[in-house]
Amino acid sequence: MSPLPHKVRGVDHVAYPTFDPAATVRFYRDVLGFPVVHSICAAGWGPDKHPDFIHFFFDIGNDDRLAFFYYFGLEPFDGGPQGDSYSRFAEDVPIWFIRSRHLAIHVDDETDLLEYRRRLDASEWPVEMQIQHETIESIYTHDPNGYMIEITRAMRPVTPQEDLDANLTIEALIDVVSQPNPTMDALLVRKAERILERAADWQDQQTTGSVLAGGEVSTR
Repeated sequence: MSPLPHKVRGVDHVAYPTFDPAATVRFYRDVLGFPVVHSICAAGWGPDKHPDFIHFFFDIGNDDRLAFFYYFGLEPFDGGPQGDSYSRFAEDVPIWFIRSRHLAIHVDDETDLLEYRRRLDASEWPVEMQIQHETIESIYTHDPNGYMIEITRAMRPVTPQEDLDANLTIEALIDVVSQPNPTMDALLVRKAERILERAADWQDQQTTGSVLAGGEVSTR
């Protein structure tokens, strides 16, 4: 199947609810330095039971924005002791599952990453983790609403070979989760099978490319 044309140009905005707009502004504007760039005062909006609200936006670079809704008169919803303003979870929900939903913002280099670490560590919301992953290094904290925020920088470029590996992994994953009881072992086996299925085509492409590069074959 041929790939669909890629038409989008990044994130316009990500939006969350907040019950503490003052602390939210302190965190994003005053600690991290993200300017407020837009706000909407919505009075009498929508259905009869819809409360008045403020929708406000922070600039997070590259014309991307992070937005929040504050609903007048709305109290936090009941729920478990874990989670954030949007979702509350029971004690038995694993913390790694809760933290899997987060916002990551990237910076150019280690100097910028450490500057944001300095700003956070001097605030009410110090860095909770600093981790090097396969190709990135990240710092993490929770904002005043309980949302996990990651600031990350690339340690090296991602190669075309890694893009190919990612697609093989996802294709294998789709195959495996369509079967009962999917496991990591099953995924790795299916991925190996897909590599073998494509090996001959890759070899042909590499041979053809080498011949053309050597000028031995002309397509004209």
